[in-house]
Amino acid sequence: MFAAYAEKFSSDDPISGLVLGERPDPVAPDGWTTVTVKAASLNHHDLWSLQGVGLKAESLPMILGCDAAGLDEDGNEVVVHSVISSPDWTGDETLDPKRSLLSERHQGTFAEKVVVPRRNVVAKPDGMSFEEAACLPTAWLTAYRMLFTQGGLKAGDSVLVQGAGGGVATAAITLARAAGLKVYATSRDEAKQKRALELGAHEALASGERLPVKVDAVIETVGRATWKHSVRSLRPGGAIIISGTTSGADLDDALLTNIFFLQLKVIGSTMGTRNDLASLVSLLEATGTRPLIDRTMPLTEAKAGFEAMHAGDLFGKVVFTL
Repeated sequence: MFAAYAEKFSSDDPISGLVLGERPDPVAPDGWTTVTVKAASLNHHDLWSLQGVGLKAESLPMILGCDAAGLDEDGNEVVVHSVISSPDWTGDETLDPKRSLLSERHQGTFAEKVVVPRRNVVAKPDGMSFEEAACLPTAWLTAYRMLFTQGGLKAGDSVLVQGAGGGVATAAITLARAAGLKVYATSRDEAKQKRALELGAHEALASGERLPVKVDAVIETVGRATWKHSVRSLRPGGAIIISGTTSGADLDDALLTNIFFLQLKVIGSTMGTRNDLASLVSLLEATGTRPLIDRTMPLTEAKAGFEAMHAGDLFGKVVFTL
């Protein structure tokens, strides 16, 4: 079958390790099912994999991709949940210390077929395209869990989304507005500030610019570059929900005094559960909200999608079709 896979690692030129070509068809073990992929979306995780982050050399060649939508063995339209937990694990699979994502220990979704545990498929609504559904299992699921499962936010609450333009941030703006939150967003790029307003942000500001009010929560995926602004933007008792540190994790000053004196909360969040994914799909179906897709291209042209992500030339998701 045709696939996009990692053949080698390079921290300086990650895309040099990406190969488009033939790989063996997957064989589903007991309790797993084969999904015929119709669409799959690109994440920063795929670029990091090409740099050797979270992927071991002995696992190469590895088909990349966490996200997919397609047809299961019975012809049902499904969305793939990419968090693979231990077979005997019960409860929240994101807490399983042995969990992994597709394309880490198990071959990923950038292929004509992918095998996953039977419990890792969620029904796709009829009114949602395969391309839209393929955007959900990583960035959109992460944003949903940050806002509603970990953050516990509800209609009328206020939230700041740092770094508008990134996949999780874009999803967070859209989902927060759909759920009735007051949404503020930041970006260094004026064009991305404008796009954030089009997505539903009530106000979009330059990175580090003072907000007109203190917010209930901050969606933080940037890390070092925005951390102080995030802390200073919170009302007393507010929360930072963090799922990534794309600008770096080391802090010269974490503003710990502010955190304890104002009784702020710092909440970690990683991906989401199958139930979170099902709830996300239900929210989108009920509200008519859909993921923002920057560009769609056949998997045969995947290198161009990787290059666009590597250059930061995106607002929304890159989707590969098969």
